[in-house]
Amino acid sequence: MSVKVVQERLDSCNCRSSLDEEQVLREITQEIILAALGRSDFFKRAGFQGGTCLRIFHSLNRFSEDLDFALCKPDGSFALAPYLKDVQRELVAYGYALEIDDRSAAGQTVRKAFLKDDSIGSLLRLDYALKTGRMRKLRIKLEVDANPPSGATYAMPILDYPFPAAIRVFDLPSLFAGKIHALLCRNYLKGRDWYDFVWYTARNVPINHALLSAALQQTGPWKGRNLLTDNAWCCEQLHATIESLNWHQAREDVRRFVKPAEWPSLELWSSAFFHDQCRKLGGN
Repeated sequence: MSVKVVQERLDSCNCRSSLDEEQVLREITQEIILAALGRSDFFKRAGFQGGTCLRIFHSLNRFSEDLDFALCKPDGSFALAPYLKDVQRELVAYGYALEIDDRSAAGQTVRKAFLKDDSIGSLLRLDYALKTGRMRKLRIKLEVDANPPSGATYAMPILDYPFPAAIRVFDLPSLFAGKIHALLCRNYLKGRDWYDFVWYTARNVPINHALLSAALQQTGPWKGRNLLTDNAWCCEQLHATIESLNWHQAREDVRRFVKPAEWPSLELWSSAFFHDQCRKLGGN
């Protein structure tokens, strides 16, 4: 293995700016990390979720910074450190000089680590970064939920790059359940959540209500209420949330995570637009 593998992938992506190069290199690094985890027993114990999962395995057309995972069943003794060593060994083979900042702590529900590298950019042939100065340090956050809600269902696709690896991923209904939970329970506005919501509704993805109900039981304003959600309940709550949001702020949050060609579509974002998207769930 060598940096040549990374260079060939970077060249195939037709970057048109230093930002493109930086984002593509981060995406390449994310896939190498996943493949490294796939060589261990990690995916016997955990599933891949979140926006990066949606991008890599379902072609979501936005950039996502983090790698989010959840154990298949709660395990308070789960340790992330051994898997980080596996990742480090793999990345070294591709020219990275990885710095690991493991912020996991005993008793913490979410195990968290930051992987950082400022060497790989100097080994690659970059068309734009050298014109604008040194590439910023790559920084990728890994999170693993060690006390996940029950009800998730999975698929096991093969990641092809940089070598074939089987990756346990949350299936689309389970990913959508996680996104609905975030939309209803996150205590700050994240425009990327609503971008993803449009992606799901445009494809008529159903919601895994068993997972959503368990997640609401565990965290958020409905914690401990033993709710059994359905589409009608979700629509009612989403309609109320939609009315409360600043859509200009939401647009600006997501803008840097999508290519300029998509920016005109963001101008459609309004309460009326999202009420219409919400109705695609049915149950009204």
